[in-house]
Amino acid sequence: MTGASKGEILLYKTEDGQTKLDVRLEKETIWLDAHQMSTLFERDRSVIVKHIRNIYKTDELPQISTCAKNAQVAADGKVRLMDFYNLDMIISVGYRVNSKRGTEFRIWATQVLKDHILKGYSINEKRLNEKEEHLKELQQAIGLLGRIVEERQLAIPEAEGLLKVVTDYSLALKLLDDYDYNRIAISDTTEPAKFVITYEEARRAINKLAKESDITQSNLFGREKDDSFKSSLGAIYQTFGGKELYPSIEEKAAHLLYFVVKNHSFIDGNKRIAASLFLWFLVANGILYRPDGSKRIGDNALVALTLMIAESRSEEKDVMTKVIVNLINRKN
Repeated sequence: MTGASKGEILLYKTEDGQTKLDVRLEKETIWLDAHQMSTLFERDRSVIVKHIRNIYKTDELPQISTCAKNAQVAADGKVRLMDFYNLDMIISVGYRVNSKRGTEFRIWATQVLKDHILKGYSINEKRLNEKEEHLKELQQAIGLLGRIVEERQLAIPEAEGLLKVVTDYSLALKLLDDYDYNRIAISDTTEPAKFVITYEEARRAINKLAKESDITQSNLFGREKDDSFKSSLGAIYQTFGGKELYPSIEEKAAHLLYFVVKNHSFIDGNKRIAASLFLWFLVANGILYRPDGSKRIGDNALVALTLMIAESRSEEKDVMTKVIVNLINRKN
């Protein structure tokens, strides 16, 4: 709970209706602060705090799992970190103050948590079943359309156009599904890369981009801050045990885009340079365009990927590069 408020806010009313509390529901438990417990149990806050300290002092409950901090706006308008306590602590304090209200609250909270867990499980199970059903329907539709094309029951251009649309969506859904279940793999790639990108050639391409493009208005565009750009280029040709770490064109291209974005080697234009070199590398190796002349990766997708890389965490590198590979491989 540290930081901004998360979870769900529930309203609790005592049986007599005289007391109302905003209760936090998060991490499958209920949370109240000392002020709220004071109101609930009708005891002075100092008494509540004393009981909490004694509970921790006697090791009745562990502080690390029963107490969390949450940012709250105080009466003076300033934001302060407040200690919140979970249901285990609330029940323990309730026993110590011997409050009937404690029993009422425990019964209410137990039912709320039960409903929350069951509802959450039901929603997740329903979503999973719906996703699996949609994927099955899509696969069936593709199979049906494929047979129709083969049997020439429709005019070929119409059938192929419809099949292409459905297949495109199928690939997108499959990739999303693999991402959800952490099973994205490298497949259907092209080996080896016939075009090798060198630092000198890359520099000429960047200089040309700076001169010809109408979006490079800064004289700092493409100016290197250090030697990390050379390292980015060299990294895609790394070897281990005599074998390349990124053997295919697609893997090299994906890591080129990733390294140039993340290393932030230039004073200005890092993302534009990374995207341009990525496209240049694909063109030079003959895989940017499909046999029908269409791009394997659209302009909007390239922008989205470049921004995603820029905002991603370092531990997400493998996932990001695998997604890129799957968007430009021979399946796409």
